[in-house]
Amino acid sequence: MRTVDVARRAGYSVQQVRNLEHDGVLPSATRTAKGYRVYGEIHLQSVLAYRALAAGTGPTEAKKIVRAVHQFPTSQVVLALVDAAHARLDAERTELRQAKEAAQAISGEPVEDVRASDAMSVSELAAALGVRPSTLRHWDAEELVVPDRDPVRGTRRYTPAQVRDARIVHQLRKAGYRIAPLRALMPELRRARRSEDVASALTARDANITARSKALLDGAAALSAVLSLATSVPASVVSDG
Repeated sequence: MRTVDVARRAGYSVQQVRNLEHDGVLPSATRTAKGYRVYGEIHLQSVLAYRALAAGTGPTEAKKIVRAVHQFPTSQVVLALVDAAHARLDAERTELRQAKEAAQAISGEPVEDVRASDAMSVSELAAALGVRPSTLRHWDAEELVVPDRDPVRGTRRYTPAQVRDARIVHQLRKAGYRIAPLRALMPELRRARRSEDVASALTARDANITARSKALLDGAAALSAVLSLATSVPASVVSDG
């Protein structure tokens, strides 16, 4: 196959295929007398495996896994990398389940009829959440949870409503949410339909994990085909550059 043939069948551009070869995701292609690349089935299957794995575990880890197939085709290195990818998704599922349970409980906490003395300092809230005070200051700087300020001393004081905001941010961060999406989400969470918005956000995260898990499963199947080819084709055929 020519470079363009592999690109079309994989749904990538010609340059992307060349980049993957350069990164070691594909074995080095053989060359014609005029210097044109010639690819075989192992190259196509390597691209397909990378594409599926990248959707499941990210491009950096996907490259590492497919490269390992070509470097260590008969060792347990590849299996260990795939197992680790599955384990990370399993950990995310566990954290997401815990976040759902915690967010549901938090969203039902009453914040009316509270006293000003119920406010918490940075150190008190950090201890309650099990995070560092610097984490709360970072959330303040990122406008995730902005506390009130003591008019005299200028120190941060968290009202009960802000404490609840911090607890929800903490749970969503544990579930894998990045700062930027949370910055856009938090204003919505402060409105009347908070519990519904939290549930919607966590449902979206659940769907994302499910999609990545399916992609990882597809990637493992494609990777098996690459592994079979790598162990059956002589090294001189797949790596002669």
